[in-house]
Amino acid sequence: MTRRDMLLAALVATMWGFNFVVIDWGMAGIPPLFFVAVRFAVVALAVVVVPRPLASWKTVVGVGLFMSLGQFALLYTSIALGLQPGIAALLLQAQVVLTIVVAALALRERPSRMQTIGVLVGTVGLGVVALGRGGDAPAIAVVLCLLAALSWAIGNVISRKAGPVAPAKRFGALSLTVWSSLVVPLPALGLSALIEGPDAIAAGIAAFGWRPVVSTLYTAGLCTLVGYAIFNALLARNRSASVVPWVLLAPVVAMASAALLLGQIPNVWETVGGLVLVAGVIIANAPVRRRAERALAAPEPVAASSSSAVGGHAH
Repeated sequence: MTRRDMLLAALVATMWGFNFVVIDWGMAGIPPLFFVAVRFAVVALAVVVVPRPLASWKTVVGVGLFMSLGQFALLYTSIALGLQPGIAALLLQAQVVLTIVVAALALRERPSRMQTIGVLVGTVGLGVVALGRGGDAPAIAVVLCLLAALSWAIGNVISRKAGPVAPAKRFGALSLTVWSSLVVPLPALGLSALIEGPDAIAAGIAAFGWRPVVSTLYTAGLCTLVGYAIFNALLARNRSASVVPWVLLAPVVAMASAALLLGQIPNVWETVGGLVLVAGVIIANAPVRRRAERALAAPEPVAASSSSAVGGHAH
């Protein structure tokens, strides 16, 4: 990678990592499921300019339900329940090892020895983080975040099974991300009405000031649309094995920004567990990138996802 491309990769990872703090900052007073509906309604506007992916509607709906709706509904709810944004970003990286497990079960893909070791190491790291959360977040928030990672992993496998979906090389996974977002707003709004209640939605609309607007524009505009556009351009110019590891900067940025801006300092066990989890991701990721890069597609986070992603578009 050129120095310019490395800077761009670092920029995208920074955007995706800071995304978790922005979600927490903008969601104050807004029901999380309603906030998810608003975010993806904004993302869906891009269908006007982004061509439809070369995939069946079954794939588009599947990715929308798991990689977008499932992942972010669970993630936003976990943050609303008190899970620190930095820890949330870290726990979401479990999608890498969970993707390997889901692919083994659903696609009958036998994991390599290194993948198996990576899954085991990552699982140990997750256990340390969960046990060492220090009471700062309810256990249910940690469980919901891990379920978000599982939902992302299922979406990864659905996307991978579909094969190449880009209508043109420059769009990459962005086309599937944008079109699958059409699936999210109405179900998310329905879930919000059912779980959070009409009164909470009305209160959320009344509280939707400049902070939720800025947060939505950042998560939907910068993280999903701009972030994916840059990331896909990097993948078009460089080997995936050179680009994908940069995504691991996202949880580092998330934890650092949460510490600096929110005063949320991870405890020793969370730090140690996070390092072990990242080590497991690196071990599991290295051999997979050569054979099945799409299974480890970026978040946004979400992304992203993200929906990061690091869907991700979790970011």
